[in-house]
Amino acid sequence: MSGSANGSVGGRLVVYWAIAGIPLLWGVWQTLSNVIKLFQ
Repeated sequence: MSGSANGSVGGRLVVYWAIAGIPLLWGVWQTLSNVIKLFQ
């Protein structure tokens, strides 16, 4: 496997993590915000 192909796979992995991770982080943030409101 050449170095450029390996870099391409790594870049693709970052994109997939961003696509999956951003909504996941948003959901965690919303959940924590709601929990904080409940306990105030």
